[in-house]
Amino acid sequence: MSEHSRFTSDTEQALRAAGWSPERRVDISRWREFFQASGFAPNAVVEGFLAEFGGLSVTISGPGLERAREPFKIDPVLLDGEEERFQEWGEELGVTLYPIGELNYGHYFLGMDEQGRLYLVVDWVARWSALDKGLEDLILGRKPVELA
Repeated sequence: MSEHSRFTSDTEQALRAAGWSPERRVDISRWREFFQASGFAPNAVVEGFLAEFGGLSVTISGPGLERAREPFKIDPVLLDGEEERFQEWGEELGVTLYPIGELNYGHYFLGMDEQGRLYLVVDWVARWSALDKGLEDLILGRKPVELA
């Protein structure tokens, strides 16, 4: 990672191939409406993340540092119908767990808490780091810490 970049070159390359740039900002009103309709109070950290990365489909594959690199899409609406799963896991973990997208074409779900930590959500939950570091972990194939 250079002193001028937020990400390693591999991560930045994957994000840019998906349409990201540091200046990217998208309208998040439909995701805000989805959260409100689903009982999630809007959160500035999650909204900021979605404004920059929302709508991106990152098509990666192959071996990673600790686990396979899998494609993912940042779009909370893809998880319509899964809100209860996120609310229940959030209660168990003591956080608000926002649905933010899917991993491996819907085989797994992605969530984010109010502090920006990235989660893998299925019938169990695991956590990567927060925000930029969490994206690095996901893209480079680092294994998340299993929580429950």
